[in-house]
Parts: sequence; C-alpha cells; structure tokens
Amino acid sequence: MDGATLEPLKVVSTRGMTVDTQEFHPEPRVAAIVASHQHPEFIVNVKETGQILLVNYEDINNLKTTTIGAARFLHDGGWDVTKRYFLTAANQSNKIAVVDSKEQKLTALIDVDKIPHPGRGANFVDPQFGPVWATSALGNEKVTLVATDPEKHKEHAWKVVRVLKGQGGGSLFVKTHPKSKHLYVDTTLNPDPAISQSVAVFDISNLEAGYKVLPIAEWAKLGEGPKRVVQPEFNAAGDEVWFSVWNGKEQRSAIVVVDDKTLKLKAVIDDKRIITP
Repeated sequence: MDGATLEPLKVVSTRGMTVDTQEFHPEPRVAAIVASHQHPEFIVNVKETGQILLVNYEDINNLKTTTIGAARFLHDGGWDVTKRYFLTAANQSNKIAVVDSKEQKLTALIDVDKIPHPGRGANFVDPQFGPVWATSALGNEKVTLVATDPEKHKEHAWKVVRVLKGQGGGSLFVKTHPKSKHLYVDTTLNPDPAISQSVAVFDISNLEAGYKVLPIAEWAKLGEGPKRVVQPEFNAAGDEVWFSVWNGKEQRSAIVVVDDKTLKLKAVIDDKRIITP
C-alpha cells in the first residue's frame, strides 16, 4: 500500500502448499508481518501453510519473494536483541521458528510445549545462559527460554535452556525492558478468575525463585465482570508497566499502572470512554 494514502499498489496471493503434507491450501491467513532490519523486505507469516515469505519491496513491479518452509500454524513473534533473528511461534505445531533475516534462511525449528504464544516475546540476559528470548503458552503454565547468541554462547544457541513454571495456561504476552530486572507474564485466557485477573512477575536475576503475583484487576476496583488482565507494556522510560483490564463493552474497563522497581500500584486510569482497552 501507499504509505501516505493506504491505496493498494499490488495484491499478492498467499495460496500455496502446506510445508508438511504438501497439500494445496486455498485460503491461508496471514499472521505476523514485520519489517526486516537487514534488507528492504517484509517478513510475512502465512499461517496454515507454514511458509514464511520474505517479500522484497524495492521493485514491486518485479517482485522478489523468498519462501521459507517452517511449520504450520505460524502466528506471532519478535526479534532477538540484535534484530537479526526473527523468532516466531507455530503454535499448533508446538514449535518456534527462527529466521536469519540477514542470510534470508531458516536457522532453527525448536520444539516447545503446548501452543506457544509469545506476542513479540521478551529478550533479556539469563544469568547462566546469556541472551535469551522468552515465550509463554496458551496450552500450559510454562515460560520457555530460548538462547539467542550464536557468537558468544554457541553451545546454547537456538536451544531451550530454561523452562519456568508460571501461574497457568492461557497466557498471551510476556514483557520486560532493558532497564528492568523483571519478567511479566499474563494469563488472560486462564479459566480461573484469580489467575486471569492477575500477573506473574519473575526476578530475572533469580529466575528459579518462582514468581510474585500482582492482583491487577483487584487494584482496578471495577466491580462485576471477567476483568481479564492482558498485555503488559512499559512506558518509554522503562520504569512503569501498564496493564489493560478487559471487561465487556457494557462494563467498566481500566488501565492499571505499576511501578516496575517496587511492583506497587502507581495509578488506575478508569474512564467510561475506556472500553476493553
């Protein structure tokens, strides 16, 4: 599309063969689309076929596309800390695909437990294994850490090096920040309200110590409703974490702000104009 007008400039089909059974799929969906930091390319996850397309937009009239066979049911993902490697979940295949965006090829397919759902994932330095990327899961309570440094930690690179036990399944997002010592894990879709209305917080310097639970929905004081807590996001300074508290459209929702250093409530943004933020 034209960036200024959003006018479509070219339409390209994503129909194709599935990577495993080699069957034609007539209507595969596109999941994540990210821009490469290495080449003038968009990286496109084609969900049902399991293909990752590297679409070069330098000359759209003579379009060049690199097709990488990964694993079916590709969903979302994010960069490692160097922004060279794109890690993305093939959630119903229980795998993480790693794409080297510089060399334009698949680096690894990593087996993980049931239905990984990283959002963009979270990058930090594990005290033992060096730089890692983390994902939580829809299908279980595990938070899986994948080592991402093939230069200084080659023996661990693209392997699962640590699995943490979170509150439960139904997680959608994990989050940290370069200035933070905490890893936040939501459990938005867990059937237990006590779990879906709170978040787990791990101390990155002592990951095996377990997690602390923050009662985000309780702090919001919204009254009735499911009050599902979702998607921690840091402010630009990296000293606050903001959480959405989801209720139905006829109920009150809110945004809860937490001090990252103390893990104490800092503010509740509660306004009738906020509907499932």
